[in-house]
Amino acid sequence: MAKNTEATSRRLARVRRTIKKAANGRPRLSVFRSSKQIYAQIIDDAKGATLAAASTLEKDVRTGLKTGADADAAATVGKLIAQRAIEAGVKEVVFDRGAYMYHGRVKALADAAREGGLSF
Repeated sequence: MAKNTEATSRRLARVRRTIKKAANGRPRLSVFRSSKQIYAQIIDDAKGATLAAASTLEKDVRTGLKTGADADAAATVGKLIAQRAIEAGVKEVVFDRGAYMYHGRVKALADAAREGGLSF
C-alpha cells in the first residue's frame, strides 16, 4: 500500500489551493483512483454536499468493462458523471485532479466528462 508522503501532501494542497482561487462558486469534479477502480464526484464546497457521483463499482458500469483500472473504465465513468451532473443542474465545474498527474486514467475521465457536456 502506498503511503501519503510529505511531497504528495504538498502537491495535493497546492492543487486544492489553486482550485479554490479559480472556482468562483462552481462545484468541483473530484477524482480518486485506486489500483483497481476509479471514482468521480461533484462536490459543492459551499454547502458541503455531493451533488453527483459515479464509479466503476456500480453494477451497470461493471458489466461492460474488462477491468475498473484502465482508460476505458475511466472514460465510462466520465460520461456517467457528466450525465448525472447535467441531471442535477450542473454544467460548469472546476476539475480537481487531486495529487494525480493529468495523464492516463485521469485525463481519460476528464475528456469523457467534457464530451458528455460538462465545461471546465
